[in-house]
Amino acid sequence: MNYAPSSLQLNYVNYGFKIEGTYTAIDDPSHVQKQSDGAWKFKLQKKIRVILTMATTQQQYHIALVDYLPANLTSSKRNYHYDEYRPRSTIGWTEHENFRDERAEAFRSLLWSGVYEWSYAMRATFAGTFIILPAKAEEMYSLENFGRCATEKVIIE
Repeated sequence: MNYAPSSLQLNYVNYGFKIEGTYTAIDDPSHVQKQSDGAWKFKLQKKIRVILTMATTQQQYHIALVDYLPANLTSSKRNYHYDEYRPRSTIGWTEHENFRDERAEAFRSLLWSGVYEWSYAMRATFAGTFIILPAKAEEMYSLENFGRCATEKVIIE
C-alpha cells in the first residue's frame, strides 16, 4: 500500500535494503558541495552524477530502485565512468532502467545478497531551494521488504 507521509522530512529506513545516495560533479568538483548543515549545493546548469548504493543481506526478487528527482532537475541515461576502482560485481546489475521527468528507476528480477551501485546523470535547470525525496528500494511483490535513505535539501545557485 502506498500512502502520503504526514511529513516531508523522512528518516532512513532499512527493512531488507540499505540505501545511500550521494552526488558528485561530473565536470568540475566545485559544482557540487555538501554544506556543514547537511544540505547539498549545486551549480546552475551543471551536470551532476547521482550515485545510489544499495545493500541487502539476503536474496531478493523483483527489485525496484526508485530515485525521485528534486524539482527543476532533469535526469539522463549516461553512466559516467568513475575515476576510482569499483568492484566488478556492482557494474551492470540492472536489467531495465527508466528515466522519467520526476524519477529514475532501475529494476532487477533476482538480486543476490551484496552491495550494488547505480549511477546516472542529472542537470540543475533552475535556481532555488528544493527537497530531495528519499530514494527507495523495494521487492515489488513483497512490499514489507524495502528501504529508503533520508530526505535531504538542495540549493541550486
